Amino acid sequence: MNEDRTAIAHIELVTHRYRAVVALDNVSLEIPAGKMVGIIGPDGAGKSTLLGIIAGARRIQSGQVNVFGGDLKDAEHRRLICPRIAYMPQGLGRNLYPDLTVQENIEFFARLFEQAKEAREKRITELLDSTGLAAFRDRPDKNLSGGMRQKLGLCCALIHDPDLLILDEPTTGVDPLSRRQFWDLIGRMRGRHPGMSVLVATAYMEEAARFDHLVAMFAGFWGRKSDGHPGPKLMAQGLMILAALVEDRQLAARAAAQATFGPKRSRKPG
Repeated sequence: MNEDRTAIAHIELVTHRYRAVVALDNVSLEIPAGKMVGIIGPDGAGKSTLLGIIAGARRIQSGQVNVFGGDLKDAEHRRLICPRIAYMPQGLGRNLYPDLTVQENIEFFARLFEQAKEAREKRITELLDSTGLAAFRDRPDKNLSGGMRQKLGLCCALIHDPDLLILDEPTTGVDPLSRRQFWDLIGRMRGRHPGMSVLVATAYMEEAARFDHLVAMFAGFWGRKSDGHPGPKLMAQGLMILAALVEDRQLAARAAAQATFGPKRSRKPG
């Protein structure tokens, strides 16, 4: 396996369908390594489908997907790299067990990765202290607030210290304060693990400024509301992806704020 140190993933001509609905149409994209990459687009743009494929959670119907230098269609490669990936699917608390306590949820995921008891206990304590959940370790997940469940889900995702963290709309459904706290937490986690790559899907345009690189997913066109004239168009029969890997985050935020999406079609969410 020849791992590319500059890119965590290479996606080439990927198409994915849900019966008659085309979710991804010949998507080609490169995800840089060691960065926080944002995928922004409206509901139904195909963000969840793309992230699920990169995480190895969805079958590749057509096209090529290389993650950590190997083909995800190769079962052996997928088995080797899965412990290096953490995936928080869309939906608050979807990776949690409501009847288990905070401590029990995290321990469950730690045991899945066969962590030794000493290392497991040290990592759990570190995560609970970092997220402010230490005082709630014995509280069942079903009795937590939305913001606390969000933090617990992140703890479970980070328990094995992954090299690639994939977050599918992690701030949807929580209050603005919890959203800010979540991103501050992600920043602290990246500071402790500077080589970790983070891939985030979001529908919130104002979050664009937080990302090192930006990918816009849309159906229709990319344009500007200010002058009424559309910018460069990428027209095709299915979903479009503008691989706008923006170096200037403030420029990305301004561009995102001015972006307009084409008419929405009836699509499967995600």
